[in-house]
Amino acid sequence: MTRVFSGMQPSGDAHLGNLLGAWVNWVRMQEDRDCVYCVVDLHAITSPTEHEPERLRERTVELATGMLAVGVDPERSILFVQSHLHEHAECTWLFNCVSGFGELNKMPQFREKSAGKGESVSVGLFDYPVLQAADILLYHTDEVPVGDDQRHHIELARDIGQRFNHRFGEVFTLPKAVHPRAAARVMDLQDPTVKMSKSASSEKGIVYVLDDPKRIEKKFKSAQTDSATDIRHDREEKPGVSNLLEILAATTGRGVDDLAQEYDGQGYGTFKTAVAESVIETLKPIQDRHAQLVDDPGEVARLLAVGADRAREIAAPTLQRAKEAMGLLPPHAA
Repeated sequence: MTRVFSGMQPSGDAHLGNLLGAWVNWVRMQEDRDCVYCVVDLHAITSPTEHEPERLRERTVELATGMLAVGVDPERSILFVQSHLHEHAECTWLFNCVSGFGELNKMPQFREKSAGKGESVSVGLFDYPVLQAADILLYHTDEVPVGDDQRHHIELARDIGQRFNHRFGEVFTLPKAVHPRAAARVMDLQDPTVKMSKSASSEKGIVYVLDDPKRIEKKFKSAQTDSATDIRHDREEKPGVSNLLEILAATTGRGVDDLAQEYDGQGYGTFKTAVAESVIETLKPIQDRHAQLVDDPGEVARLLAVGADRAREIAAPTLQRAKEAMGLLPPHAA
């Protein structure tokens, strides 16, 4: 069975973009793939100015709880916390020794995030893609579902694995990036020309998975549309309406054009109410499941421990093979 690896940073409250853009695919892929999902908390400490230790611990649990609530099934997938396996950090050092400074310095996300920050940029941020390569390659991953902004990182992971195999022998499976159709490309409700984002969206522009129904309804009622009245899908001329149509399509399973035809002529107020109601209905079972999990934190901790054990069964032998291939002396048994 094709193995898939994907991870998410515990960097803030989960929102509709996470759900419709990524998590629905994570749940769907469990049907026909061997899935490994990870809360990548080591990636979340690369910014010295944003790293708050206690908040990181809370967000790690919150994100894992959210993943379970949306349908990541620990019976069908492996779900674990990255820092619970030392193999990730150790493999990163091995990969650092076969990676070039120049290729890391060219990574678009590093250039973007480090621009103008001078000495406040951590080595961890620079080395982020190598840790990501370790995350992926430790599990003999075949496919990595990513957005286009992560394409360069997956190419680097493939290059590192190929370089290692060429120098030391075949150890790592070379992954490929896949771009599954997102249920929706969810944009900011107040600025529909940019993606809904925990870092870039205003509170009015972002819908959180745990928002209560009244709050969700209020946010959709104030969503930006345009001065016209027609309802049609056109990202260039009608980004706000198009965003709402895609959200409605994702939460109803219907086609965008079919929905546009149904609601055209009914007015933006009626249309926005329909979108809000559909989102509320979609989120209700997730919120109910989340509440159950929050009431039993011991069960979440247990599931993550089980997931870490299962992940280690794959990662540890892979790392050991890599160390042996590089000529590192194994410890002598007492």
